[in-house]
Amino acid sequence: MLLQQYLAELNKIKLLDAEEEKSLWQAYKEAGDLGSRQRIIEHYQPLVFKVAMRWRADEPAIFDLIQEGTVGLIESVENYEHIRGVAFSLYAFHRIHGRMVNYIAREGKLNWVYIDGPVAEGSDGLTLGDVLVDDGVTVAAQVEQNFLLEQVKTAMERLPAKEQLVLSGMYLEEREPKQLAELLDISISHIYRLQKQGIRRVRGMLSRLMQDIKTTQ
Repeated sequence: MLLQQYLAELNKIKLLDAEEEKSLWQAYKEAGDLGSRQRIIEHYQPLVFKVAMRWRADEPAIFDLIQEGTVGLIESVENYEHIRGVAFSLYAFHRIHGRMVNYIAREGKLNWVYIDGPVAEGSDGLTLGDVLVDDGVTVAAQVEQNFLLEQVKTAMERLPAKEQLVLSGMYLEEREPKQLAELLDISISHIYRLQKQGIRRVRGMLSRLMQDIKTTQ
């Protein structure tokens, strides 16, 4: 029942375009407007739901994860530096996901499995797990992967702004390429080029990281 009520509230949320979101960040961070803070939190609440629903668990447990993830989202909004140019969805995903992993580990539910779902058509067969986490691994394994998650986050933050927005939009917010093209005011073909360039850069940075780790062992 609680989850159904939550979903009903999610369906009422009006998503922001890029300019609206930018204005809200400025109003909150530069003028302390708490109304803008609340609108940002509401706008990104669906991201919490999407992350929570990737865990194989019953409805009460999913709702607990949503509550933990919402705390992570609020922390992200409060600590985010909007002038740095890092996509907020990328920044927030790490905290939301980390909150959920820590909660499950704390509750001793280490047999739960994180399921990676498909992304938008045209994404070259890549799922979120290809960039951020392994598919179908237990929480215990995910805790061990925290270092790698942090490195992926760092790698994505180093991408050019548009590549970062495209990757975070497609793999974290799960937006359709057409929707991203409209938000960024560029063609869909340009979206796909930015996506492939960004993936190539992230893979290159991670490959160099793994080589460095091997040479130090």
